[in-house]
Amino acid sequence: MNSASKKAGLLKTLDGLEKIPTIPAALAPLLNYLQEPAEDIDMQKVANLISRDESLAAQCLRMANSPLFGHSKKMDSLRNAVLGLGFERISAIAMSCGILNILPPDRGIDPVAFWEHSLGCALVSRHFARRISFPDPGKAYLAGLLHDLGFVINLSALPREFCAAYEFARHAGVPLHEAEQSLLGFTHCDSGRWLAERWQLSPELIEVVGLHHSPEEPRVHAGLVALVEVSDQLCRVGGLNYGYVEKREVNFSGQSAVAVLAQQCHELDDFDWARLTFELDSCMNEVRTLVHAIYRP
Repeated sequence: MNSASKKAGLLKTLDGLEKIPTIPAALAPLLNYLQEPAEDIDMQKVANLISRDESLAAQCLRMANSPLFGHSKKMDSLRNAVLGLGFERISAIAMSCGILNILPPDRGIDPVAFWEHSLGCALVSRHFARRISFPDPGKAYLAGLLHDLGFVINLSALPREFCAAYEFARHAGVPLHEAEQSLLGFTHCDSGRWLAERWQLSPELIEVVGLHHSPEEPRVHAGLVALVEVSDQLCRVGGLNYGYVEKREVNFSGQSAVAVLAQQCHELDDFDWARLTFELDSCMNEVRTLVHAIYRP
C-alpha cells in the first residue's frame, strides 16, 4: 500500500470513529479566548474561565503557592494566581492538565515527555518571536503549545501503530514524523490537523498543527508555521524531545523555515544562533521544573 492510500485509510478510520477526543468543556472557552491578541486579554476573565472547573482551579492555585515560584504571600484566589504567575503560565498549567487527561493511559509513551516538549516549544516560540520582532509572541506561544495535537488522536485511534513508529524512531534516533511517514504513510501532523479542525481552532493554529513538518507545502500563515517549526527543532536538539535523542546535526541558518522567517523578520539576516541557544537554557530548565512539579511532585 502506498503512502497516499495509507493516508486515505487514516482519514477513513478517523471519520469512522464513534467517539473522538473532545476538548474538556472548561478548556474550550479558555482556548478560544487565548487566541485573541495578547493586548486584549484580561486577567480576570482568564481566572473566571479557569474557575469553571474545580480541579483545574485547585491545580492552578497549588502551583501558584508552590515554593517553585518564590511567592512569600499565600495566594488565595485565582485572580491573584493569574497575576502572580502570568496568564500564559497559568493557561499552560490548565491546558496541560486538561489535554493530558484525555490522553489514553499506559500507551507506551511518557506523557510527561510529551508535555515537556509542548510547553518547551511554547516558551521557545515566544522567546524566539520576541528576539526577531515577530508580531504577536502570544500567538506564537499558543501555537507552540498545541503543535503536536496529533499525538492525542493517534494514541486514541491508532495506539499500536503509533507506538510502533515511536519505538522505531527511538531506536534509530530519527525524527518521529519521519518514522511515522515511513511506517504508517502519514504523520501526527495529518491526524492533528483533522482533530484541530473538529475542535474548531483558528486557521493559523490549524495550519501550524498540520504543516510544521512540511516545509514544501504552501501556507497562508507561513511565518507562524515556520517559527514553530524552528522552535520545535530547537527543543528537540536542546533536550526537550520525545524521550530520546535524534542522531543528527541541525544547521539552523540553512533551514528553509528560517528563510521564510527572514522574509518577514530582518533581524535574522545576521542572527546569532549560538547566543539564542545559550539564552534558551533557562527556558528549558523552567519547563522541566514546571512540568515535573505538576506531574511528578
